Amino acid sequence: MTTQLKPCDTTFMIGKWMPSDQKTLSDWLLLIMSKAENNKSPLLPAVERFKQFIETDPKAYMFFNQMFSQVSRDKALSPGGLPQVRDYHHMLQLMNVIMTHAPDFNKSGLVGCPFNAIFDWSMATKGGWAGFLDQKVNAHLKEVLNEWGKFLSSPDSAYVLSDDPKSGWFGADAMAAMPNFASEFQCDPDLPGYGFKSWDDFFTRNLRDGARPVAEPDNDAVVINACESAPFRIARDVKLRDEFWIKAQPYALQFMMDNDPFVSQFVGGTIYQAFLSALSYHRWHSPVSGRVVKTRMIEGTYYSQTLSIRDDASGPDLSQAYIAEIATRGLVFIEADNKDIGLMCFMAIGMAEVSTCDITAFEGQYVKKGDQLGMFHFGGSTHCLFFGPDVDIEFDTHQQVPGHGSSNIPINSRIATVNTRKR
Repeated sequence: MTTQLKPCDTTFMIGKWMPSDQKTLSDWLLLIMSKAENNKSPLLPAVERFKQFIETDPKAYMFFNQMFSQVSRDKALSPGGLPQVRDYHHMLQLMNVIMTHAPDFNKSGLVGCPFNAIFDWSMATKGGWAGFLDQKVNAHLKEVLNEWGKFLSSPDSAYVLSDDPKSGWFGADAMAAMPNFASEFQCDPDLPGYGFKSWDDFFTRNLRDGARPVAEPDNDAVVINACESAPFRIARDVKLRDEFWIKAQPYALQFMMDNDPFVSQFVGGTIYQAFLSALSYHRWHSPVSGRVVKTRMIEGTYYSQTLSIRDDASGPDLSQAYIAEIATRGLVFIEADNKDIGLMCFMAIGMAEVSTCDITAFEGQYVKKGDQLGMFHFGGSTHCLFFGPDVDIEFDTHQQVPGHGSSNIPINSRIATVNTRKR
């Protein structure tokens, strides 16, 4: 019997990070611009160091002038419908304001990614493409984002966890977007901010026991969804190396796994990629039962998108396969109990601000399907599952065609079944 697949609704942006309601987001950026214009405070230390770097490194100075000068000046708005950022001085002023702000809730879906809005158009220029690939640039971006992360992890960031009907994370608009929140997540509605101590505490919230039951926990042939995520792509017979920067964005295993010795075991195999939305549960669960044989963190980019995708209103969302080779990412290799799976790999991929891949599993640990492997901080992102060439795997995308408009499949739900190998 053939399953009828639902067509993707491409009117929404991947992961709902950037706007389905452009006016809301434009108004928000204009507000930040107004605050920046009126802010007479000096740049915060991490932002000041970034400024000094731009103005003393010849490549960075060139990149950060080109990326704004190459933006079309005959349009008032960027591809995302946002007011234009004028130059790198303006960029730094906006960053300085955002560093002490936690994201309000708004219906545009801008959750945890205000820096992405600042770079919305410059990312797609040749100067932006070169600049956001530069190792020194990314080192400074990491420092800035880490400092912002400290604020989001502090009690000072909890002010947005209010019941304000429009901007509060427990107001009427937010609760309509996150129905059944109190019954699904560990919280106390009787406490201020439902008991969450900071913005990051809220974003890395835990599920209540039983909220997402593990599909067929005793059946090792069933692979479960490792993240609360929507299917993006299924690729088979994946090559060791490929031209991942072209429009089709084919996967290149060697670069995805950063030349790891295990990479040879996945050549010709299968990759499943799915993305998290801004309102998703952000922890990762083991898709199989088995032993963790290796974990790795790979330093990478934050705001690079491929030039083959132009005018991406939510960049780098349309570059998800491309950033799987170059973005900050974490690898967890698991030797599955099921010999028909053998060695598989979970890869967390950071996107823009959402680049803190926090691996909590450790080498030698035995994990059951549904056990925690780690988490993202500050919002949604994307991830991949890798299977070797001899794994006969059939995916269940829950009646959806993988792509930009698919919807979340609950974590711990079945996403695949592995058939017995012919030996």
